[in-house]
Amino acid sequence: MSLNPPEKTAPLADKYPVDISAIALQGLEQAQAQFGQAAGRLASTGATSTGTNVDTVDLSAETVSLLSAKNAFATNIDVLKIANEMQSSLVDLLG
Repeated sequence: MSLNPPEKTAPLADKYPVDISAIALQGLEQAQAQFGQAAGRLASTGATSTGTNVDTVDLSAETVSLLSAKNAFATNIDVLKIANEMQSSLVDLLG
């Protein structure tokens, strides 16, 4: 009979595999959708079916939305680049 407690194994970092590229691509799609919505709201400024000119768009809010979408897109592109570098390094290590 052993008096030593059983050794604990370290838990896995992730229970399920994570695909960084898929996450970044989803982020790109969300940024593109956000950009399209903000651009659509800006484009519809002053366009009414009756022909009257109505300005109901908050330009500062739409500008912030456009810049936010641009930054999200750029960040996700950087994530894709890093994921590619990580995969290349792994292939080099295994090869």
